[in-house]
Amino acid sequence: MKNAYLVLAVVGAAIPYLLFAQHVETDGLGLLPFMAAAVANPVAAGFTADLVISSLVFWIYMFTAGSDAPRPWPFIVLNCLVGLSCALPAYLYWRSRDA
Repeated sequence: MKNAYLVLAVVGAAIPYLLFAQHVETDGLGLLPFMAAAVANPVAAGFTADLVISSLVFWIYMFTAGSDAPRPWPFIVLNCLVGLSCALPAYLYWRSRDA
């Protein structure tokens, strides 16, 4: 199972970045155009809200997972810079490495 987590972490980084690259091509690297696109309509806003809430739940889980769990900070950085679709499977891979 841990190899599946690793593959999903890579896929979870690649696919969002391919889509973000399309946005950067048309609108540039600015934060305001990115945020405007993230809430451009109710569907986009719903996905954005779902992602933010899911990320917060993931962060809370990591901080309460116990002393045998990996430190949460690298995965929070990964979550913020790449996305939950990469950070969550990376965290699960890291946890399953010792199992």
